[in-house]
Amino acid sequence: MRLRNACRSGWLCCLSVLLILASPATAQRRGGGAGCELGLFGSLPIYWGEATELPTLIAGAATPGWVRQELERRYHLRLLDVLGPSQGADTLAGIHSLLLAQPRALSGVENVALDDWVRDGGRLLLFADPMLTAHSDFGLGDRRRPQDVALISPILAHWGLELRFDEDQPGTEQRVQLFDLAYPVALAGHFVRIEPAGDSAAADTRCELHAGGLAAQCAIGKGRVLMIADAALLDNARGGAVADRQALAAVLDRAFAAPR
Repeated sequence: MRLRNACRSGWLCCLSVLLILASPATAQRRGGGAGCELGLFGSLPIYWGEATELPTLIAGAATPGWVRQELERRYHLRLLDVLGPSQGADTLAGIHSLLLAQPRALSGVENVALDDWVRDGGRLLLFADPMLTAHSDFGLGDRRRPQDVALISPILAHWGLELRFDEDQPGTEQRVQLFDLAYPVALAGHFVRIEPAGDSAAADTRCELHAGGLAAQCAIGKGRVLMIADAALLDNARGGAVADRQALAAVLDRAFAAPR
């Protein structure tokens, strides 16, 4: 009985530690960057890594992947579970820069909140992959699995863009010239311009496409958005080669650096 109670107490202790580590407030404090705050939202396991067992998850929290390391060199990270109104507060309040990494489908309220936040001056870097190639330990249908297909059509349509996928492209990783660097992609999508959805959307929305639509840079109201139709770069399994770190630094600078 004593052994059983000790084991139960030990498990509850580990679970309590994990819950504390996993809280957004703790994650924000753990951010090691010396720069500005960056909101982080999405289904990719950038912050915690991907693990199926509790000890592995705790170990992963202490050994961040290369993407998180690069982000924390520059920013204090604030993890977000929802965008906009939540439990009487606005999760986007006070955030000026936001990274969406293969986000889940947004609710109608979240779409409106994100659009309002951008138009009010927010800066957004969005990775939206129509055919995610990163390996996952979780099977199809598991809610812990990263979003295999980006489902963000409503907000894109409001900004005058559509995400498309060419099924005839090579299945192997390619390097594409983007912003004067060799950018890694795998089964990438591409953006095309469409008529913005909504009466007020077209007047203050201007988008420029790069690298055949792999990237789209938009001025939307007072804000700016950089969208990339592939998320292969953010795969922690890549290990953080010099070329990948340079590519990530380049898109972060492009998305969040002060305009000249």
